[in-house]
Amino acid sequence: DIIKEQNRELRGTQRAISRDRAALEKQEKQLELEIKKMAKTGNKEACKVLAKQLVQLRKQKNRTYAVSSKVTSMSTQTKVMNSQMKMAGAMSATAKTMQAVNKKMDPQKTLQTMQNFQKENMKMEMTEEMINDTLDDIFDASDEEEESQDIVNQVLDEIGIEISGKMAKAPSAARGLPSASASTTTTISDEEIERQLKALGVD
Repeated sequence: DIIKEQNRELRGTQRAISRDRAALEKQEKQLELEIKKMAKTGNKEACKVLAKQLVQLRKQKNRTYAVSSKVTSMSTQTKVMNSQMKMAGAMSATAKTMQAVNKKMDPQKTLQTMQNFQKENMKMEMTEEMINDTLDDIFDASDEEEESQDIVNQVLDEIGIEISGKMAKAPSAARGLPSASASTTTTISDEEIERQLKALGVD
């Protein structure tokens, strides 16, 4: 409020100076006309007196410019001070806020919270990794078992053995194995099957 009042006073002073300067300029023109008039009539003494007045008037007019510059400078300084006061107020409010936050914050507690978070996060990652490894082992084992079974079935098929829950009948003579007749079947012993599997490299 004080700064606003000062600014109003400075603006009023500036307007008053401008009015005075305008009045001096008007008087200056009148004096110039009077000097010219006296010079035409040959009145040298009157010209000297009026010339001195004109010089003093012009000096006073120049002073108004100087004073106006000072007033403008003061107005600018007042605005700068007002801005600095606002900045100081903002910094004061910020400092109070920071003090309140610092009082609420416990560095040790915050550090402990961060450490707990890091520990629990590592545990979660380890658990997830273990679960993924277990699932990979299960599916890999299943795939290996299926692949192994496919190989065994292929080998058995190559040597003419059909699998349907248990070892069934031997293949017909069309595969090149000897047979007594169309209605007669030949049974292959377990030892023979194992021997043929080993010959093919299947344990």
